[in-house]
Amino acid sequence: MSLMADEASTTVLVVDDAAASRYAMGAVLRRAGHSVIPVASAREALAELDLRLRSGALPDVALVDVGLPDMSGFELCRLLKAQPPMAALPVVHFSAAAVAPSDRCRGLDAGGEAYLTVPAEPEEIQAVVRAAVRGARMRNGAEALVQRLTLLSETIVDVQAARTLAELAGAAAEGAARLTRSPAAVFVLGEDGDLYSGTSRARARTTLPDAGAHEAVARLIRRLTDGNPGPHDTVVPAPLWPPGFFRPGVTEDARLVLARTEGGAPVCVATPARGIRATSADTAGLVARLAQAAALAAQPLLMYQVERHVALTLQHSFLPKRVPEFPGLDVVVRYVPASRQTEIGGDFYAAVSTPGGTLTAVGDVVGHSLEAATVMVEIRHALRAYAVEDPDPAEVARRLDRMLQHYHPDVTATVCLALVEPDSGHVRIANAGHIPPLIVHESGVAEYVQAAGPLLGLGLERPEPTETVLGPTDRLLMVTDGLIETRGIDLSSSLEQLRAAATDAPLGMDSLCDTLLHCFGRDREDDIAMLALRLRLG
Repeated sequence: MSLMADEASTTVLVVDDAAASRYAMGAVLRRAGHSVIPVASAREALAELDLRLRSGALPDVALVDVGLPDMSGFELCRLLKAQPPMAALPVVHFSAAAVAPSDRCRGLDAGGEAYLTVPAEPEEIQAVVRAAVRGARMRNGAEALVQRLTLLSETIVDVQAARTLAELAGAAAEGAARLTRSPAAVFVLGEDGDLYSGTSRARARTTLPDAGAHEAVARLIRRLTDGNPGPHDTVVPAPLWPPGFFRPGVTEDARLVLARTEGGAPVCVATPARGIRATSADTAGLVARLAQAAALAAQPLLMYQVERHVALTLQHSFLPKRVPEFPGLDVVVRYVPASRQTEIGGDFYAAVSTPGGTLTAVGDVVGHSLEAATVMVEIRHALRAYAVEDPDPAEVARRLDRMLQHYHPDVTATVCLALVEPDSGHVRIANAGHIPPLIVHESGVAEYVQAAGPLLGLGLERPEPTETVLGPTDRLLMVTDGLIETRGIDLSSSLEQLRAAATDAPLGMDSLCDTLLHCFGRDREDDIAMLALRLRLG
């Protein structure tokens, strides 16, 4: 529709207490193609506008006589401009009596867009109405664009702050929904073929019906981006798009806006096609910008996914779920990766048979990265090698400390080492900045072994090992801080909670470990390594 035609199809509210003047003004406007709403007072005008505001059909312009019986046209204009829903309505004052320059100034100061002296030529009335409507629409369009740009910038901040691909997709989908005022979903197709998705929360359910539909969307995105590296958008007909995806029970076309990361991974913003058709070209362009911003933010997260996969594979390959049999000892272990996917830890456990007994260890390389995982592997290998020559835990700790200083001077680690003699139950413990081991007695009492020392990698002097004796039914528990450490909670409080939970745990080492994981190990921000042992009776 052309601009002139659009302006000619406007709805005009005419507020005039003189019936003849109201009729004449209405006749001029109707001949020009406008719809006219005639009212005789300010009170009637406010009631009519309130009714139309509820239905979402405000008039496009108001022609207001200055000399109304219940309040002046200037006062009515001020009242309208003070109400946010009405403030965008353009007001044109007119009068046959108040024609002085001061009257025109009062009208403009009250917020009016123009001032007419009547009687006026029909062409002048029509031109003033067109100008008022055109100015209001340009102003409203500019304000709407500013709002959408603000929404886009806020969404990009949320997308860039995302720590996982699922968080990124969810933030981008929420922003797309606000931009288009329709349901939205965002997909990131990783190089491994995994599809990471997020959907908008409000206005409609936007969950994929089933796993088959999820795979169908992945295949569709692959096909649309194959051989097309640049950003583009396309409409997918309803038969090719999962039914009920945007709105339950509704089959509809989908509009897909696609972009690629630097590594070539597709990023797709999906909305109902009929929803985005109703939006402006500016909005469509902003959705495309959002897709490109999401692609930029997805690239480092995708790279981190690869790094995390390598690190977890490395960790799992060197941390078997079961340890070998040891003479005179029962040993169980647990390892749980962090639930937050962007974290890669250096937690580990080890158990080594030596001439002096069984040397056990639980430790953690400080930091969360692929380097932390690789250093963890080096420490575990070095520990096993050092234990062959001298299994004394204090000596092993000193050698690990020197190894870190020499090969990884910027890395520190914590470790607790325990050398257990199965025949006597004698235990020597060296602790390097780690949580001390917990001894759980069959009587229901649990107590920490008083063993402490500096972190590995600092080159500080180390104390002599702490010595204790395990009873026939005592269980020795060694854990990493990922099990209990929580932001905002003092570590001493968490240690006491762990001691209390271990006291109430059922007998048996598997039961002890599983109970503690159930109490503390869900949705943790760090990896968890755990080792429990006891003397084998008989």
